[in-house]
Amino acid sequence: MQTVLIVIHLMIVVALVVTVLLQRSEGGALGVGGGGGFMTGRGQANVLTRATAILGTLFFVTSLSLTMLAKFSHGPSTIVKAPPAQSAPAEPATPPQGGSLLDQLRQMENQRQSTPPAGR
Repeated sequence: MQTVLIVIHLMIVVALVVTVLLQRSEGGALGVGGGGGFMTGRGQANVLTRATAILGTLFFVTSLSLTMLAKFSHGPSTIVKAPPAQSAPAEPATPPQGGSLLDQLRQMENQRQSTPPAGR
């Protein structure tokens, strides 16, 4: 569905560009314009003006449709990834008993040294 809508959208874009370029210039700042051309006359100007308005409306509608399709076809819109789940430690650490902070750190170091590694 989205691919079909993109193709239709691109055809509308090309047609819109062609109709805008076919319209007669009013002179503007470029100093070009006026004179004869491919589409001259009042009747053709009205047709091109209507065609531009219709193609502009279709361009607007297809743009909104593509936006809505993209919004609904996507999953949740978050850029933040959930942190990985952490497993609980195998052995609960026993809190050091009494003393100052330095004494507690020494006790913890002694416990680590006295416990053999699990892999050996």
